[in-house]
Amino acid sequence: MTGTTTFDWRPFLLKWSGEWADGLPEGKTRSEEDEAARQARWLGFAPASEERIAAMEERLGRRMPPSYRQFLKVSNGWRHAGGFVSLLAGTADARWHDNASGLADMFEEHLDKDAGPKERREADIWRRGLQLDVESDITHVLMDPQDVDEDGEWAVYTWASWRTEPPKRHANFFEFMRDMHREFHSLRARSGDGGPVFANDTTRRLDAQVEDARLEALRGGWERAGKALDEAKGYSRPRAAGLGDQIRRLLGQTYMVYFEGLVTDPRYASELLPPLIAEHAARSHGDDSTLGYHLRGADDALVSLAHATLQQVRDGTYRYTAPGPFGKAVERARELARWGDTDGAWRTLMDALPLWEPLGPDHLAPLGWVVDPVLEPLLTPERGRELLSTPRGGQTGAAPGPTAGLDPDGLAWLAEPDRGNNRTSYRFVLVEGVEPQELPGRLADGDGTRLDEPMTLWEARHRSLRGRREFTSYDDRALMAVGRAGSGWSFAFDGDPAPFDGRRLVSPAAAAAAGTRAVVVWSGLRTWHGEPSFHLSVAQDGAEQYAFTYADGEIRRTGEIPRALEPHRFFDALEDAAEAERPLLEAVAGEFGVGLPRHALSHGRLHTFTTRSWKRPPEDGETYAVIRLGSEAAPQADSEQREDDGPGLA
Repeated sequence: MTGTTTFDWRPFLLKWSGEWADGLPEGKTRSEEDEAARQARWLGFAPASEERIAAMEERLGRRMPPSYRQFLKVSNGWRHAGGFVSLLAGTADARWHDNASGLADMFEEHLDKDAGPKERREADIWRRGLQLDVESDITHVLMDPQDVDEDGEWAVYTWASWRTEPPKRHANFFEFMRDMHREFHSLRARSGDGGPVFANDTTRRLDAQVEDARLEALRGGWERAGKALDEAKGYSRPRAAGLGDQIRRLLGQTYMVYFEGLVTDPRYASELLPPLIAEHAARSHGDDSTLGYHLRGADDALVSLAHATLQQVRDGTYRYTAPGPFGKAVERARELARWGDTDGAWRTLMDALPLWEPLGPDHLAPLGWVVDPVLEPLLTPERGRELLSTPRGGQTGAAPGPTAGLDPDGLAWLAEPDRGNNRTSYRFVLVEGVEPQELPGRLADGDGTRLDEPMTLWEARHRSLRGRREFTSYDDRALMAVGRAGSGWSFAFDGDPAPFDGRRLVSPAAAAAAGTRAVVVWSGLRTWHGEPSFHLSVAQDGAEQYAFTYADGEIRRTGEIPRALEPHRFFDALEDAAEAERPLLEAVAGEFGVGLPRHALSHGRLHTFTTRSWKRPPEDGETYAVIRLGSEAAPQADSEQREDDGPGLA
């Protein structure tokens, strides 16, 4: 590491020795060597002369790396390097490991034929490495003479079988010793062995750093705050992990985020418990035995709250609330998001964020909303950074620029391939001058006029297939998500329609247009089922005004179609009908001033309902198929149906 060759070892080692000596419990029996080290306040040994170092290098046949040479000139070895190496080698004890442990054979046995350089290095180091551990708790410390940087420093690898992890790499000997100093601090801070209060210049500096980082985070300086908190966390300083986890969670990091030291504080439970519970629910597979570990120290009331929240998360009924003006903004944002306006919902939250009030001194940002089923899809890594960069909680600073919206204008985005290329066909209904919750009454009958709770389209399809025993081509009832399609319009959208059948199609445009105007679009220009197709129909006051259908390479039309939507403009002289999809969608969007929310349909949770059939009943001579499944075959059949009719917006 650049600069390692000029590191001043003596102050660092003296500080470490003093901290170790001051942290020892009084009256505890210790070895003569440790007692002498305690009284001398020195964990090291006498310096090694240049002659001793040169003799060592001659014995080993290699010149030692700069940081280790300089260390030896200050202390010829070291006691208690971290928590598990009780004696570290000086000039007399350093030796080539030469697979003395037999670990090379074990690591090589587990290498597969495609193993990369990193995996092979982990196996080979047991043959070529220089062993520095002399006495340890089954912990190996090896320097690698073939892993050398531009300063001539050798990487240091540590490994202990009981850690069940690959060997840990340290860039050089100085970085290794710094990590061991951190490990000593971390273990001592957590020991609770009845010794003296573990307080020294290092702990006082880091604790002040944690407090400064807290204020910096509230001012919007989350990157600087995060680095400072990570350093303090490495030394197990109180508050550091709990504060840093709040930053990490808003950056979209969920693994190993436990809000340690804060989640069991009743002041913060309403904000920090839900994200912790949601991650547990996602990974536990119904086994809740580990939940208590993260809630150790919590009182009975908080444990009861945790289990109640877990049930809400699993049921999809959890709802985030917050006090004050920000809480009111949360309600407005949820209302926008549940009808598809995720960009508007995000801006609502961000506009109110400067008014947000923390629940206590260690609360850095609103967090419970990331578990709310309707609000959770608002979070992206970019938006998490915007939130963290916004001054809040009574602090001031420069406000960040807003992140770009996730919803493009219009409809043309539907012509773009989605993740997994699943959106090959889709259909939607646009109705002017009505609210989204009114659409079931225009497009469905009976029980279908009730909106389901917001859910993803995949979840809605999965639920609609649960328990079904009969599938038929007789009818075609669409499962559709609803929301707002721009100023004055609402939409119902099906991202995974049945194969297009123009002969039996009954457009819902006329029924939807009672007392208003409605537009129906069904695009199958990129479908995997049959020939490319496209249908447009427009109705007003309950009657169809015009329509056209492109199928089997032909155009069928009725009514007086506006020039902007004239089908021959899009399909004539095209070798590939799919090329017409984007300009057609652009024309529809321009003609009616509408758009569909990409993010809500792709990643959000929207209300859904099932329409009446889009097919007329079969006439004499027309056939249709009905598949009935027995109860034992049903689960497998349901699975196959989902696979065939996979999510239209994955």
